[in-house]
Amino acid sequence: MIHFVLLIVCAAAIYLACEWFVNAVEWLGQHLKVGPLAVGTILAAFGTALPESVVTLVAVVFGTSDAQKDIGVGAAMGGPLALATVAYGVTGWMMLSRRRRTLADARARAEASVPASGAAAGGASPASGASPAAGVPDSDVGDLVKLARDQRWFLAIFIVKVGLGLVAFAFKPWLGLLFFAAYAVYFWREIRGGGGEHGDGEDLEPLLLQRRRAKPATWAVVTQTLVTLVIIFAASQLFVHQLDAIGPMLGLPAAVTALLLSPIATELPEIMNAIIWIRQGKTPLALANISGAMMIQATVPSGLGLLFTPWRFDATLLLSGIATMVAIVYLLFLLRARKFNAKTLSFAAVFYLGFAAALIPVLG
Repeated sequence: MIHFVLLIVCAAAIYLACEWFVNAVEWLGQHLKVGPLAVGTILAAFGTALPESVVTLVAVVFGTSDAQKDIGVGAAMGGPLALATVAYGVTGWMMLSRRRRTLADARARAEASVPASGAAAGGASPASGASPAAGVPDSDVGDLVKLARDQRWFLAIFIVKVGLGLVAFAFKPWLGLLFFAAYAVYFWREIRGGGGEHGDGEDLEPLLLQRRRAKPATWAVVTQTLVTLVIIFAASQLFVHQLDAIGPMLGLPAAVTALLLSPIATELPEIMNAIIWIRQGKTPLALANISGAMMIQATVPSGLGLLFTPWRFDATLLLSGIATMVAIVYLLFLLRARKFNAKTLSFAAVFYLGFAAALIPVLG
């Protein structure tokens, strides 16, 4: 029972810490004078990708057994899968939920604005009978061209990442350095021109640590950012440990816990950030956070794995890689066909369920 209680407590702690984190990281971007989207792709993504990156680092560098190193490789593969499927799916669900609330508010305002004489004449609206839904657009998803470019870059790197897991040759470990270089290029591109123009901070909510100040002090922004990161990291790790304990209690094999449940736990900060930002009407930031975290997951943990492990995939790791690539191809299709919206994005989570179903015969 204590494990289930701790699971709920950790999830609540992560959500509350993410509330403070997204508030602080937006102000951090303002102080560093980076574009609003770079706040999501670089600053927020770096912080939220920290838990799983540390898991890979500790496992592959300090692990003393093959099983421990396999955990690091599994984390490097499970993270992108959870982001490409569950994180995008939750984003779509939140976009749908926000649209329904906006539509309900629009209908309420339309009904309240109908004059009494109009109601007596049969309920005709001053808007010539137009539906309130006509004035409620889908959530603004930002720059779809940039999002598609990021997904293509991720897919290219990920294909190489999976391909290297199927072959063995002498200098393969040194190729890990190329993955670090790939992220450095992405980082530089985002900072220099990929994040849009930074604003004056007037549209930001007050820093929670200094609610009465229009423009918070730099020390307060940095403090709130670092403290929330520590809480997110600690709560995420405790969340994973509780899942490891609950899995056997539910009769789940250890492999299922490692490949299906643990990645969701380590990607929980990105999911929480998406929920918070979409609720605030900042969907482009939510999508930027996910795509930025995916770039980190495709490069940094993979580079560590290549440098410190044989980086050879079994059937389950290969299956997770295929599921991730299929999910990204689906997202690219939506972007190319201009069908990238709340409803179609929600179906991204189906690929995670497909992976879970395909995992059963493999493990059996």
